[in-house]
Amino acid sequence: MRSPFRPKVLPDPRILDDHGPEIRALERRGFLRGGLSLGALTMLTGCDVGDSTAIGKALRAVSSFNDGVQAALFDPDKLAPEYPESMVLKPPRFNAYYPIEEVKPVDGETWRLEVAGLVESKRPWTRSDIAALPEKEIIIRHICVEGWDYIGQWSGVPLRTFLERIGADLKAKYVSFLTADDYPSSIDMATALHPQTLLATKYARETLPDPFGYPLRLRTSTKLGFKNPKWITAIEVGNVYRPGYWESRGFNWHSGL
Repeated sequence: MRSPFRPKVLPDPRILDDHGPEIRALERRGFLRGGLSLGALTMLTGCDVGDSTAIGKALRAVSSFNDGVQAALFDPDKLAPEYPESMVLKPPRFNAYYPIEEVKPVDGETWRLEVAGLVESKRPWTRSDIAALPEKEIIIRHICVEGWDYIGQWSGVPLRTFLERIGADLKAKYVSFLTADDYPSSIDMATALHPQTLLATKYARETLPDPFGYPLRLRTSTKLGFKNPKWITAIEVGNVYRPGYWESRGFNWHSGL
């Protein structure tokens, strides 16, 4: 079976989507002990992230350094704060690079989760397969790069449990995602294995509504909101770096605690 993660021409990073958080705000956590992300520097300087000049290279170098610092500071055993059920926002707040009216619902009956890369089992998964795995609930804060946040109640299978079930190489560097709304994303393996990282199927103990990622989305407590892809259709484990939708437009890749 051909991998769904076949090479793809990424969008020109100079083209910014009309509905995204592109120029509206600095990354809320773009500053890290004096470091700036490429996205934040681009907003401050007006530099072209596709520029091949010394300035462009310097900006990309700073972004890479910032990713390294964040990765070094990340504690895979430290839990983010959790909150009482009384604080949960119902329904959750919608976020995407397009308005909620443009959401195209996924047919859960025909939906399949493809698996690729450094794993022992590459068979597709159905909704019932996912539902048969152990479920965990977390009530955590969603923090958006634009500056807003809310408390959300998420249930689903821990990503670590899923990776172990498919025989993934847990020493690989990356876990990458493809989605039904063409929003590629990837996270570091340490974040994938974190106890508060879920493949979520429910919100507030109800089946995940269409606008918020039905039937499967990522929900992690240690990343900014844009690092949590919705409507996931494929997962790859590997050592090849695959930039996400916003990273290809200049945002910092690690973007977490």
